[in-house]
Amino acid sequence: MDEYKRLSIKDWAVEDRPREKLMYKGVKSLSSAELLAIIIGSGNRKQSAVELSKSMLSNCDNDLNILAKKTIQDLIKIPGIGEAKAISIISALELGRRQKAFPSKQKQKITCSQDAFEIVSPYVEDLGHEEFWVVYLNRANKIVEIKNVSSGGITGTVFDVRLVFKDALLLGATNLILCHNHPSGNLQPSAADKEVTKNASEAGKLMSIAVLDHLIIADNQFFSFADEGLI
Repeated sequence: MDEYKRLSIKDWAVEDRPREKLMYKGVKSLSSAELLAIIIGSGNRKQSAVELSKSMLSNCDNDLNILAKKTIQDLIKIPGIGEAKAISIISALELGRRQKAFPSKQKQKITCSQDAFEIVSPYVEDLGHEEFWVVYLNRANKIVEIKNVSSGGITGTVFDVRLVFKDALLLGATNLILCHNHPSGNLQPSAADKEVTKNASEAGKLMSIAVLDHLIIADNQFFSFADEGLI
């Protein structure tokens, strides 16, 4: 019996090729694997781009949120994914994150903890390490700047209160909202989180800059120090 000859994507019917399918049927008609196949561009000797994408998603339990947390080093461990493909995937996912954040940022004014969460969450929701962000506001609580002030490990990050208030003075901000993520998924503030909030609030009082809230973000949820009466 002749050895079975594997078909490449070029041998498929036009309507089954991801790029052509997108053109003729629209982007909504494509599966996540087909969209990934377009991003990585090609497969390898053993797998088509779509099959490679399906394998990659399978390694992430078919969960795009898990894929979004992968680093370049994580992705290149997957057979068939080299540095170039990994960079393309990371770039595409980051672009999606930024697009998600953009309309929220245009809201400009923060009136409650939910507003702050919607603005900062896209920046930290898929991270496997802790990052500390500060939302700088003017007297009317309109956004002056949103800034990453620290990146750390899985269990913590360094918060330098001096640099945060130095930036506040340079930006002319009169109010601040502190935000950081918990990769563990635990929303409860640690003793260190409480200490940071206390120190920042006391420093702000001396400089007439109010720390309005401190948000802890995890698994698309948040804990608000202000809402819980802890600030």
